[in-house]
Amino acid sequence: MYGSRGGMYGSGGLSDGYGIGSKRPRMTESNPYFAVSSGSSGGYNPPALFPVVRLRGLPFNCTDAEIFKFFTGLEIVDLLLVNKSGKFSGEAFVVFSRPVQADIAVQKNRQHIGRRYVEVFKCKKQEYYNAVAAEVGYDSGYYDKGSRRSVSRSRSKKEKGKDQTEYTEILKLRGLPFNVTKDEIVEFFKDYRVVEEKVNIACRPDGKVSGEAYVTFETAEVAKQAMCKDRLMIGSRYVELFPSTPDEARRAKSRSRQ
Repeated sequence: MYGSRGGMYGSGGLSDGYGIGSKRPRMTESNPYFAVSSGSSGGYNPPALFPVVRLRGLPFNCTDAEIFKFFTGLEIVDLLLVNKSGKFSGEAFVVFSRPVQADIAVQKNRQHIGRRYVEVFKCKKQEYYNAVAAEVGYDSGYYDKGSRRSVSRSRSKKEKGKDQTEYTEILKLRGLPFNVTKDEIVEFFKDYRVVEEKVNIACRPDGKVSGEAYVTFETAEVAKQAMCKDRLMIGSRYVELFPSTPDEARRAKSRSRQ
């Protein structure tokens, strides 16, 4: 999924968000190409191109870390790994902090990740928005605050699958702010008696926070009850919750220590 599929990335002090009405809140202040002109300056300034590229042909076990490594030296602010029918499709969308970085990124076209060469090409902002909307379970399109149409939200197959999953006492959180603290996660689950020692914030191989965490509850039943917090906000990001297992949590903790 958008996995770490779909987290907001970057280390350049960018504020979180895109105007999708979902995972990615707005990013209009810190990045000039997202800004809307007030009309106070003379002349017309055409909007800069949206700095997104599409990847195709990724290995089906591809991770966020491999894509970050592939684009070493470029500042990624969003990464969406695309799923179809619940499985990773081998495609991804990568949004950079500036249009020039997207120009550099397409020069990686047909270079390899693992044993597979990867196609890297420019795409339209609407394609990226549609992919995000599909991932989070909208019926169609994305919600545009500037438009008068509203988009009804349906329960996606992914959400239904969560109901049918066998629960343990552990939940996985995805899409966390990259400056999130254990205290904030404890506060998020304040009604479920979570203690700080039971919160594990996962890190990428480079030591930076991955946007994921694992929380251990008192019982599997309490963890299932805590799923009502799925897609609620921590800071400026909504957070997805998934049933997890002790083994998955141990592996994540081990990777964070490497």
